[in-house]
Amino acid sequence: MLNRRILRVKAFQNLYAYEQCRASNFNLAKDQIKDAFLPDLNSMEVQDKNLLKKESAISTEIFINNLNSDKLTSKSDTNERILKEARRAINFYHSSNKKDFDFLSKNMIASAERLPQLYLYSIELLLAFTDHVASEAEKKKKYATDKILPTEGDLNFAKNKILQKIRNSAEYKSAVTRQHVDIGELELEIKEWFRDYIKPLESYQNYIKISDPTLEDDFEIADEILKKVIFKTDAVLNFFSEKDFNWTENKSIVRSLASKVLKNVKDHYDSAGEVLPEIAINWEDDKEFFQNIFNLTVENDEINKELISKRTQNWDIERVAQTDKIIISMALTEMKNFPSIPVKVSINEYIDISKTYSTPKSKQFVNGLLDVLSKELTESGEIRKSGRGLLDNK
Repeated sequence: MLNRRILRVKAFQNLYAYEQCRASNFNLAKDQIKDAFLPDLNSMEVQDKNLLKKESAISTEIFINNLNSDKLTSKSDTNERILKEARRAINFYHSSNKKDFDFLSKNMIASAERLPQLYLYSIELLLAFTDHVASEAEKKKKYATDKILPTEGDLNFAKNKILQKIRNSAEYKSAVTRQHVDIGELELEIKEWFRDYIKPLESYQNYIKISDPTLEDDFEIADEILKKVIFKTDAVLNFFSEKDFNWTENKSIVRSLASKVLKNVKDHYDSAGEVLPEIAINWEDDKEFFQNIFNLTVENDEINKELISKRTQNWDIERVAQTDKIIISMALTEMKNFPSIPVKVSINEYIDISKTYSTPKSKQFVNGLLDVLSKELTESGEIRKSGRGLLDNK
């Protein structure tokens, strides 16, 4: 259904969200300790504020030092209340993380499965605009006067060869039906959006003046409307955000998928091949990969952080960009746990993600660190490849 690069990006987005949740839960747990040691305003007894503040600090320290310990360790003279609040904070932290992990793990699958529907919606909007143009031209013919006469240019977009091939594709029709894509309720909006956002475009006005648009002309205007109207206009974007809870994260992926459909049709216009290159991959296998790369990256978080910190001795691990840490951790997890994926493939995939989702210097940092770590882990036997995974690793 979706290629693995997109799934890696979706997993990265959800891992980043999970890290944000963990940071928030950490601070909430500390606030919980702080609140527990505030003076009791309803008590008639004298409150020792300095002592309470000191006990709060000790409990917070115990909480931080024992986050990942099975047994609580502290000084022998620590009173039970301090230990109790530390335990309560630790339990809150881990239970909150578990809830967030379960939600994100489930939500990311649903979100990924929604991507084909979303990009098909964007193609359907383009086709709806062509229908509107044809309808308006027909009205001009019906009510033609000396002042209002339809021209051939009025029908250029209605006859757009790129969009007509998509419309007539059996594969496309099947995908629309399977994904339950229906924009019938947008009839009025289609008219308004065309009038307000497409017709005023200089590129569109130039396009309808062409007597016989080429395939390239048809592609360029369809792609421009896609990028400058459908994926840039607030009114249209609101339609998508109502359809998708994760629209902010999914927007760039959906736009890329829709644009690739147009380009694929242009590049293979004279062939009878598929027009939807992103559909028809084995989803069950890809879903398993998707779930595992997310779950195993979380599971191996501490191990991967230690590997990164050893190779960034001149850097405090906390100063490494959060996005870089996640990207490198994902790559290490993939290299160690997916024997059929070549090391070079994993490295290249995560370098590409760093170009889009991290800092300007991340590409070199991620590339250099992964190159060194992959060689070390291969020599130590922690990375073992088999089958297709042995390719390009010589």
